[in-house]
Amino acid sequence: MSDETTRMVPRLIPPVVVWLVTTALLVAAPSLDSADAEIGGSPALGSAGWWVALVVLTAQAVVLLERRSRPLAVLLVVAAASVVLAVSGAGDTTSLASAAVLVAVWSAVTSVSLPRRVRALAGALTGAGLLVALGTCLSQTSIGLPVGTAVLAGLVQGAGVIAAPALLAATVRARRDARSARTDLADAVDREQSAQIAAAIAEERTAMARELHDIAAHHLTGIAVMTGAVERQIDTDPAGAKESLRQVRTQSTAMLRELRGLVTLLRNPGQAEEASGHERLSELASLVDDARRAGLEVSFSTLGAGSVAGSVGPLAQLSAYRTVQECLANAARHAPGARCEVVLDARDPAEVVVTVGNGPPPITPAGTPRRRGLGLVGMQERADLTDSTLEAGPTAEGGWQTRLRIPATATAELAG
Repeated sequence: MSDETTRMVPRLIPPVVVWLVTTALLVAAPSLDSADAEIGGSPALGSAGWWVALVVLTAQAVVLLERRSRPLAVLLVVAAASVVLAVSGAGDTTSLASAAVLVAVWSAVTSVSLPRRVRALAGALTGAGLLVALGTCLSQTSIGLPVGTAVLAGLVQGAGVIAAPALLAATVRARRDARSARTDLADAVDREQSAQIAAAIAEERTAMARELHDIAAHHLTGIAVMTGAVERQIDTDPAGAKESLRQVRTQSTAMLRELRGLVTLLRNPGQAEEASGHERLSELASLVDDARRAGLEVSFSTLGAGSVAGSVGPLAQLSAYRTVQECLANAARHAPGARCEVVLDARDPAEVVVTVGNGPPPITPAGTPRRRGLGLVGMQERADLTDSTLEAGPTAEGGWQTRLRIPATATAELAG
């Protein structure tokens, strides 16, 4: 069975069933009249009125084929069949036309778009009810019923044929719309979750890129400085060249170790605190020593007694460590030969301040632009993550200073 045939079957079943039922009743009506003289009113089998009724009922069934594409027009047309039967001499056959009206009402209520066409639907239902009532009233008066009785019968017939299927269809539609709304809500939740997952993935990628930049920039800058020294020392100072090569190896090993730690952290985010154990404020002195061995003229000082390990959480300490690491790498890259200073100020119990400054390079090429790259963006992102304040910019002497203020509120950023 083709797809087109599969789609046609549901469309054909109601009109065919209506036509078969009404035709069967039309054929049986004369026999019922002869069996009970009080019924009467049905056209004789094969008479002109009988054929008129058959044609009208058949036309109703054909019109029902368009009930989905033009539901309101179909409803009015099939309801008008009652009036046609009443005025065409088909006897008391208007009740047979009500079967098609039931189907048309159902289709109209379940398929018309709401609330945009609710007024049109209400008007069509009212008009169809009046047409059925008029047809019934004319039919009843034609067979001798009093006008009052005929009008009452018409109103009851019109209201019943329209109201009953309309209420049932409205109930079914309400349940269908509620089910559709739940499905739409579930889809919206799925889309929101997908968007959140995508945002989380993008954030993780940014974090990974920032970590890779910090690690590689720091160590590769040191390696570049030391290999430049090797090139100058290899002929005049072989011992110094060997020492520089040992430092290159030390920097390379440290970079590999930190990259492995980053991969471990990405594989298991739960190990964040453990993985960053060597990247704390207490290790700043070692970081400065590494930079000094790499050829950078840098000093380190601490203001305030005691350790800051208990006052600043692991994430904030990692942020501060990476900030100092990035600043030293930038100083070696952009201000080679300039003196640097790292100060850890823990005198204020409300905050810890880390300051990294460097003087101007001995020689600054004309037109050299101020640095503003990914490193500074990464430092700002880290500061925002721990509610810290980052201040970075040139000094009056032509150097550069970066200051990170870590508030006491950053002590619990990994506690929950």
